[in-house]
Amino acid sequence: MNQIDGRLQEIAREVFRNDSLVLTDSARPGEVPGWDSLAHMNFMLGVEEEFGVEFSEDEFAHFVDIGELKRTLAEKVVAA
Repeated sequence: MNQIDGRLQEIAREVFRNDSLVLTDSARPGEVPGWDSLAHMNFMLGVEEEFGVEFSEDEFAHFVDIGELKRTLAEKVVAA
């Protein structure tokens, strides 16, 4: 597990209140128990804060799966 994976896991476990949650690259928001619109907002805001990045409105609302989120995040972290 790389640093981005570990930090995303921590954010997700906190937001979704599930200490055993494991986000795989293929996990989609609708497949994660408790991932509703409010949890999505809290998760994404937590990711922005943790990594010091900002997502566009489209990136914030419409990523397909965790793998896509991680790729977008990695690009932003490198560019920062």
